[in-house]
Amino acid sequence: MTVLSAMASGSEPVRDVDTCAACAPPRDAALRSFAQAQAVVRAHCSVPPAEIVDSDAALGRVLASDVRSPVDLPAFANSAMDGFALCSAGATLRAGDQFAVGGAQAAGEGIAHADRAQAWEIMTGARLPDGLDTVVPVENVAVVARDGDGLPARIRLLADVGPGRHVRRAGEDIGRDALAIAARTWIGPAECLLLAGLGIASVPVARQPRVALLCTGRELVDDPRQALLPGQIRNANGPYIAARLQAAGALLVRRETVPDDAVAFAAALERALGDGADMVLSTGAVSMGRHDFVPDALRALGARIVFHKVAMRPGKPLLFACLAGGQLYFGLPGNPVSSAVGLRFFVETALRAQLGLPAETGWRLPLAHAVRKKPGARLVQKAALRLSRDGCLAVALVDGQESFKTHALLAATAWALLPEDGDGLPAGTPVEVFAPGHEAGALLGGQQA
Repeated sequence: MTVLSAMASGSEPVRDVDTCAACAPPRDAALRSFAQAQAVVRAHCSVPPAEIVDSDAALGRVLASDVRSPVDLPAFANSAMDGFALCSAGATLRAGDQFAVGGAQAAGEGIAHADRAQAWEIMTGARLPDGLDTVVPVENVAVVARDGDGLPARIRLLADVGPGRHVRRAGEDIGRDALAIAARTWIGPAECLLLAGLGIASVPVARQPRVALLCTGRELVDDPRQALLPGQIRNANGPYIAARLQAAGALLVRRETVPDDAVAFAAALERALGDGADMVLSTGAVSMGRHDFVPDALRALGARIVFHKVAMRPGKPLLFACLAGGQLYFGLPGNPVSSAVGLRFFVETALRAQLGLPAETGWRLPLAHAVRKKPGARLVQKAALRLSRDGCLAVALVDGQESFKTHALLAATAWALLPEDGDGLPAGTPVEVFAPGHEAGALLGGQQA
């Protein structure tokens, strides 16, 4: 039974999310808890000085300080309709009233001075002539006389017109000196629209963290056109992480695939730091196998390993270190979903801190179905939001939770974090839910940014 049909029928399928023997609860007492590890990552981050960029180049950046409006928007009173501008003087103008037409005003024309006893033909967006304060739409007017050029010379109102009708007042959108965009706002298309409308040419933004990505593994093939030899696999982590880093606000300065060799790894790391990376990510070679060389290679290069392993599934072997030059280092597991989880909840935690954003806060939503689990670790699950027939929002775990299964990510619209304690969660249990990326949560307003 699918989750949707179960919700519609009122029955509760039970999902067993601990089917893999390799996902046994962690027993190492030195493991960092999920929350502890995130706090440690944040504590190692600092916010670099802001930089000024052209507003045209600010899309996807984080505003470093408040932007206040330098002008009134609109800058002048203008017509919201095609019609005729009149002077109401605070009174309602009655159907049947007639007015001589003293002139015409189109959008883009400058200041005009009107006789308050006359009407002026006016177009949408045109500046209201001085002395006039109301607009009557063209469909509510009868032209009773025309001049020699066929233009309206006298009109009659077909309906009452209240004072100030169909006029966009100066500063009605936003007034001069008012807060236009708050600091720590993620600049999206709407913010670009407002900046352009206010005539703001440049803005202060958080400096983008400079990140390098090293994918380890002699089995990895980067070129999709290259035929695979026995034992080889496509490098799916590289494109995924590169895309997520860009969406999350980072600047990717290097992406390289490295064989399982400490010397080659050290050379690649040197190239990454030479490109100005202040954060380096790697995938693979961080677990306990004979070829998992990254921890020892880092120590040999003078790095300080802050923690290695987090009490979570998937992604337990996550490594966090400080390099000799002070740069941050994240060693992500090689399984694609394990890597995605480490990226989402630890690398993006660091990116938020370096962008000057506060710690992320998720939604609390009820489970759409019961879940069986083993205690001892935070369970990070691919999930999707669901609406029941009565309009209540809940979160459902999608099929295909194993860390090697990537197709399930297409069905996932969120991440659900199940608590460490307990071996079962009944339907309706509130759990933490996060957007696919921290920037998506900020733009949707569900998470404070």
